[in-house]
Amino acid sequence: MIDGLPEESDADDAHDAVHGHPRLDGSGTINQRKFVVALARGLKVLRAFRPGDDSLSNAEIARRTGLPKPTISRLTYTLTTLGYLGGVPETGGYRLDPHILSLGYPVLAKLGVRQIARPLMQRLADYSRGTVAIGIRDGLSLILVERSQDRTVVTMPLEIGSHLPIATTSMGRAYLAALPAGDRAVLMDEIRRGGPPDWWPTVRRSIDAELARFDRCGYCVSVGDWDPDIIGVGAPLVLPDGTILAFNCGGPISRIPRERADDIGEKLKEVVNSVAVAYRAGPPLTL
Repeated sequence: MIDGLPEESDADDAHDAVHGHPRLDGSGTINQRKFVVALARGLKVLRAFRPGDDSLSNAEIARRTGLPKPTISRLTYTLTTLGYLGGVPETGGYRLDPHILSLGYPVLAKLGVRQIARPLMQRLADYSRGTVAIGIRDGLSLILVERSQDRTVVTMPLEIGSHLPIATTSMGRAYLAALPAGDRAVLMDEIRRGGPPDWWPTVRRSIDAELARFDRCGYCVSVGDWDPDIIGVGAPLVLPDGTILAFNCGGPISRIPRERADDIGEKLKEVVNSVAVAYRAGPPLTL
């Protein structure tokens, strides 16, 4: 390290750590003097855990993150000492500790819009015979922060905390539609670089078609793009502070025929508009 500048390998880590995540300045560049690689690596370890993981060993974390095992050993020790990871004696591995929820609670508490939206989402879920959800950006995905499902749904839908890709879901395309043009171009480039070369042209055409639909109709549709058996309709809500929430209504095509997409799209817009009016009418609610 020379004059406080990261070495070349650290610069590579810096790019890997922020690839697919919102940049503070929106420029798509990293200020190496300000970027703390050690912190980025620690957060990368936390992001290695996925829904359904009982525990992960240092070797498994190293494989998922691409970081050296000695580095992983130091990071897991530090994160365990701080209470964000817990040791699992039976496997010798680690799992996320409930203490980590303290990091996300302030964000969720700010999203009092969820409380306003719940009854409206439930009515739409029952009307559509599907699931209605709200997502907020997390890298190249949207993380679900609220959901309601039709009371007749038997199969378990995606849980709160699940991730959906921006590129191929109606929720993700609605998020793209709400972004300013410059920010959208940066994110689209991140999406392009995040997938195989032969995948992007088809995905780009679908995204462009749905952005055009949004301009005409105010919502986006995905039929089999994310999952061959799933249909979804998405619409965005931009909060006064600039936070973009993406609403989605969808489910199996066997329950929601393609012919209902426009009808559900109009109903979803009504939900989003009603939430926006109620949210702006008074102080933000808490959970």
